[in-house]
Amino acid sequence: MGTDEAAGARPEDEPGTGMVAAFGRLLKRVRTTAGMERAELGARLGYAASTIASYELGRRIPPPKFIDQADEILGARGVLRELKEDVARAQYPAFFRDAAKLEAEAVELLAYDTHVMNGLLQTEEYTRALLGMRRPLLDVETIEQRTTARLARQRIFNRWPAPLLSFVLEEPVLRKPFGGKAVLRGQLEQLLLTGQQRNVEIQVIPMDREDNAGVDGPFTVITRRSGDQVVYAEVQGRSSLVTDRGEARLAAARYGIIRSQALAPRETLGYIETLLGEL
Repeated sequence: MGTDEAAGARPEDEPGTGMVAAFGRLLKRVRTTAGMERAELGARLGYAASTIASYELGRRIPPPKFIDQADEILGARGVLRELKEDVARAQYPAFFRDAAKLEAEAVELLAYDTHVMNGLLQTEEYTRALLGMRRPLLDVETIEQRTTARLARQRIFNRWPAPLLSFVLEEPVLRKPFGGKAVLRGQLEQLLLTGQQRNVEIQVIPMDREDNAGVDGPFTVITRRSGDQVVYAEVQGRSSLVTDRGEARLAAARYGIIRSQALAPRETLGYIETLLGEL
């Protein structure tokens, strides 16, 4: 769950298809029924007519605020607003949508990352730098769309009741200057702020540790309100959701061992401050 970029494009990710296209057709129908031109709707909402056209043609994903305002101005009586959550999920690559929904509903989330910063912890600049390094290259519009989607996931930090969030990071994650040293500095500063929240624990495993139960790679354990646990993992173009209770229980136990091998949360914050002093 560090990058939510694991799989290649699927048909439902393509412009003009799937939920985004269906919403666009509905938006156009509601607008024309209301007798309003694109330019007028755009002017009233603060958007260019070309942007309204992109939404209607399914080329771009409208933000939730736009949907709420358009529903009201066009007198749609909730017809557009009803699709807001479905459209929001369409911001994510198809393979990640189920995981995103589980993440948003989690009462506990345990994340172990080894290569890049977990997506929930990333700054906008760090996210954009990572997406810009993807191969094959992503177009600028896709980079912006996925950056917005990833940052939107961070609403989990402000949810109430507050979920319990635990992150264990390997030291190299904190040292790789993706996007440059200024980006890394901003990322470390955000980690310090996030790590001070009462429902968040961030821990680092120093490179000199001889024992590490995370040798099989990064993973995330999500606990739902029902108590059921799901394990999510990404690696080299593939992602997986494991719902088997036995496997999920073992992953949670493995995470507990990994956490015990890391620096304590308070020690970690001091460690991050030291790294900042080295930049």
